[in-house]
Amino acid sequence: MAFLLALGIALLITPGVRKAAFKIGAIDKPDPRKVHAKIMPRMGGLAVFIAFALTVLLTQQLNDRLIGLLVGGFLIVLLGILDDTRGLPAKVKLLGQIAAAAAVIPFGIQVEFITNPLNGQMIHLGLWGIPVTIFWIISVTNAVNLIDGLDGLAGGTSFIAALTLAAVTAVTWQQANLSGGIGMQVVALALILAASILGFLRYNFYPAKIFLGDTGSMFLGYALSTLAVMGVAKAATAISVIVPMVIMGLPLLDVLFAILRRYKSHRPIFEPDKEHLHHRMMALGLSHKQTVLAIYAVNLLLGISAFLLTVMTTSQAVLLLLILTVVIIVAANKIGVIGKTPVTVAQNLQQRSSKM
Repeated sequence: MAFLLALGIALLITPGVRKAAFKIGAIDKPDPRKVHAKIMPRMGGLAVFIAFALTVLLTQQLNDRLIGLLVGGFLIVLLGILDDTRGLPAKVKLLGQIAAAAAVIPFGIQVEFITNPLNGQMIHLGLWGIPVTIFWIISVTNAVNLIDGLDGLAGGTSFIAALTLAAVTAVTWQQANLSGGIGMQVVALALILAASILGFLRYNFYPAKIFLGDTGSMFLGYALSTLAVMGVAKAATAISVIVPMVIMGLPLLDVLFAILRRYKSHRPIFEPDKEHLHHRMMALGLSHKQTVLAIYAVNLLLGISAFLLTVMTTSQAVLLLLILTVVIIVAANKIGVIGKTPVTVAQNLQQRSSKM
């Protein structure tokens, strides 16, 4: 019922949010770094947030953690609306993200310990848990924000991540013999988030009628990272520290590769470019829609890998992580996201013709 309610709300209110975006000037104009060629309404993430928050308030029993999630979510959405309508400096956005991430701490949402995957020993963080939690939430928030470059890309990626998070949390809490209250609520929240995204994707998938905007991409990153802290990070399993990183693997890797790429070329780390994963895949000759679907497939594989990590033995999980690492490094180098310029399909054909 909650899933269907969130889906229905998102489907119903997204057209209204689209009209409101035009009225208040939340629009995205084309430029050389962007793919779209016409003015598009932004701030679509407001529809996702309203669908999520309203469904949560109507179907879930409120507690401190849930209130903290909604308070922080409201703050990050407010920050996104300001950025979508006025455009905020990077430093102001970062300060706003820190405030939203820190807002959940008084409500009991915090990484309290990490588990050493080598020996299963718990390492209690104490006060260090506060900066670790804030850093994690900000990292995922910005990762999803940066991957939002094609129609439906960030939304679809987050939809797959939310479903994976629900499945992984359910299994992790069962394996760790933890009480089901919080764990099952995180499962429900992740499914409600997935439904809210799915309803919005009806208008955001290629060709999009509205963009998530910073309102949506930051909220999705915030919600996923916070739910991961509430769910998976609370389990004392040996591999629990790795699983959230695998679930959000593609956005996080895209950020990491961007940092390495800009460092290698002696450019400012925060300087925007047109060399992210989706840009590189389109440079290889894939269409807009093909690129999005290909990235969905990669996200799905990472989601399955994250689930497998929770049901494997530690040695099996380490082997799977090693395989994933090798495959990711080889693929990233071939595609060119670390700095190597990819060869396009047209160039390949031209080279073959010249040889013949």
